[in-house]
Amino acid sequence: MLMHTKMAPESATINSVFGIGLQAELQNRLHETSSLHYLGAHEMVFMEGDDNENVYEVVEGVVILSKLTADGRRQVTGFVYPGQLFGVSLGDSSGYTAETVTAVRLRRYPYQSLDQSMDLYPSLGRRFLRWTSNELVAAQNQMLLLGRKSAMEKLASFLLHLSERSEAQDRDPARLFVPMTRGDIADYLGLTTETVSRTISRFRQLGIIELRERGYIHVCDFDRLTDFAEDEGCLH
Repeated sequence: MLMHTKMAPESATINSVFGIGLQAELQNRLHETSSLHYLGAHEMVFMEGDDNENVYEVVEGVVILSKLTADGRRQVTGFVYPGQLFGVSLGDSSGYTAETVTAVRLRRYPYQSLDQSMDLYPSLGRRFLRWTSNELVAAQNQMLLLGRKSAMEKLASFLLHLSERSEAQDRDPARLFVPMTRGDIADYLGLTTETVSRTISRFRQLGIIELRERGYIHVCDFDRLTDFAEDEGCLH
């Protein structure tokens, strides 16, 4: 259950899929039909199999998405950052579990209201289609990451992805916000927690990264990190 709920203020900013460039009338409609919700770290937003009635946008904080495999193991399918959506599903129930990594502020859009808005404003539907297409590409890249790469390649690719995201948000691309646990990263990359820890230690020994502050990884050698991500990272 989402707690500490209040209606979205008129001045709130709509990001990502529903971001800048929307006509004022549509922005007002989205504000009026959405609400802001606050959750602490490690709280459940919804569980796999719950009724699927809303789409969520992260305003602040980080959310982790996961599924249970047939043998009961957790597979992390993604991390959701500010300006990104989650909760979209093809059926009437959620296809995955969403849990907060940090304290978060979420904007909730009821599906019914979104459907009505898309009918009235085709430009919103086109944005939503572009977003779902990008999500499909991301899922394909994740399959490649899990299936074809070594542990060092996987972790290097993951860190480079975080760097690209930081740069896209006009933040220091060498200072990576990594609030999730090594177990979370392991479940995302298809590795064990011990393997993630060993690989991070190896990158530190090679001078590729540094752990200067809690919750952050600093990249010191982008060329070497890129070499590892592309399977060109020799240890000599």
